[in-house]
Amino acid sequence: MRSVESVFEIIAEPNRRAILSLLASSQQSVGEIEHQLRMTQPTVSKHLRVLREAGFVESMVDAQRRLYRLKPERFQEVDAWLAQFRRFWSAHVDALERHLDRMDGSTPRKPASTKKKARKTTRPNHGRDKGETK
Repeated sequence: MRSVESVFEIIAEPNRRAILSLLASSQQSVGEIEHQLRMTQPTVSKHLRVLREAGFVESMVDAQRRLYRLKPERFQEVDAWLAQFRRFWSAHVDALERHLDRMDGSTPRKPASTKKKARKTTRPNHGRDKGETK
C-alpha cells in the first residue's frame, strides 16, 4: 500500500503530470521539455529525477543529449491497483448510458423557439401598457 501512496504523491505534483503527459506522445530531451513546458532546466531535471527514481521514466543517451521516455511497467502497476475500483464507476457509467438511451427514444424534444412562443401567449397583459405597473 505504501508504494501506491507514494505513486499518487509523485503524480499529484502538476509539473510532473505535465512532463508525463508530454512524454506520453514521444520521448523528449530535457531541453525540449524545458521549451515546451516553459520551465527552467533545474526544475525539469529535479522532476525527471523524481520520476526516474519512482520508475515512471527512463533515460537513454543519444549522442550529446539524454532522452527521456515513459516506462509502461509503473503505469501498469497503478492500473492494476485501480482495477479493483473500476466496477464502482463502470456500473454508474453503464446506468447513465442506458438512461440516456431511454430518454432519447421516448421523449420527443420541442424546438426552443416553440417553447418561447408558448410562454409569451400564456402571460396575459391585463390591459396594461409597457411602462405601467400593477
